[in-house]
Amino acid sequence: MPNELQDTMKRFVNFLNFTRSFFIRKNPFKALAATLIESLKNMLTIRQKLKMAKYRVSYHKHQLHKMESLIAESNEHTFLKAKNLNELR
Repeated sequence: MPNELQDTMKRFVNFLNFTRSFFIRKNPFKALAATLIESLKNMLTIRQKLKMAKYRVSYHKHQLHKMESLIAESNEHTFLKAKNLNELR
C-alpha cells in the first residue's frame, strides 16, 4: 500500500513538472493576452482601415474608367457608342 501511494505521488509530481514546463514554454495566458490586445487594436482601427479600402476601390474604379475612356477614344468604332467620331478617320 505505501508503495502504491509513493508511485501515485511520483506520478502526480511528474505530471506537475510536465505542466509547469508546458506553461513555461507555451505560456497560454500570455498568448491569450496578446490575442486580446491585437483584437482590440483591430476593433479600434477598423474605421480607418475601411476608409483606406474605400479609397483604394474608388481610385481603382477611377483608373479603370479612365482606361476604358482612353480605349474608347482610340477605337475606330466609336460611332457605335454615339460619341464623337474618331479624328483619325
